[in-house]
Amino acid sequence: MADIFELMLTLDLRDELSEDELVELRWHLGLGPEPETLHIVTEFPSWNEDDDGVLVVEDHPQPLLACHGEAFKMDGALVSVLLRRKDHLRGAWALTSRQEIHPDQFDLTGELLGWLATKAGDCHRRFDGSVDLGWTRFHESRRTEPLVVRDGVVNWPS
Repeated sequence: MADIFELMLTLDLRDELSEDELVELRWHLGLGPEPETLHIVTEFPSWNEDDDGVLVVEDHPQPLLACHGEAFKMDGALVSVLLRRKDHLRGAWALTSRQEIHPDQFDLTGELLGWLATKAGDCHRRFDGSVDLGWTRFHESRRTEPLVVRDGVVNWPS
């Protein structure tokens, strides 16, 4: 059995994204090339053993929400979309992403989601200051859990 979760983001972003942030966000969503400089998630550590058996930490940037096509463990498709809204009543940008995610990816993906929470439209903010970004669910379950960021930290499923 695999520890795979569905990650479903459905949110509107305010119109305060810089061009550099948009380029990096599009890269993370699989919608554009890797930017020269990363500002949102800046480190992608990977531990490898060198020829002498010494652990070496290397940086291997990779987009975090970039899978598109057939899902592996769940029904349906994996997608990421970022659209400019014609009306700005809920926000300037509409973002939807459905991905399969392993708990090993929670930390890095959590950095991106924490940043997204700071850019989310007011309709996603709860009375307690947390931000509702969508939901998660274990791939074999039909029960969803809210995907909430509070004080920059994602409330991941246990």
